[in-house]
Amino acid sequence: MFRRLVAAGPAGSTPQELLRAAKVANATLSFHLKQLVEAKLITQERQGRHRIYRASFGEIGALLAYLAEDCCGGQPCEVDIKTKARR
Repeated sequence: MFRRLVAAGPAGSTPQELLRAAKVANATLSFHLKQLVEAKLITQERQGRHRIYRASFGEIGALLAYLAEDCCGGQPCEVDIKTKARR
């Protein structure tokens, strides 16, 4: 779900779109979306009766910078993340 929201870019996605793509139970989707909102990795916006979820690219960038700060104990990193298998 998180990757789908990142891929959706600024347009975001509705829960219905995420449900179709993820093929999980509604309660499961709701639980994970709530956790991602609380972690500030995604945002939720109401548009009429609908909700739009979007990735919080600023927060994601800050998290990645924080995680990479101490990567490899200050030595040059030998891992090429672009060649790692995607899950």
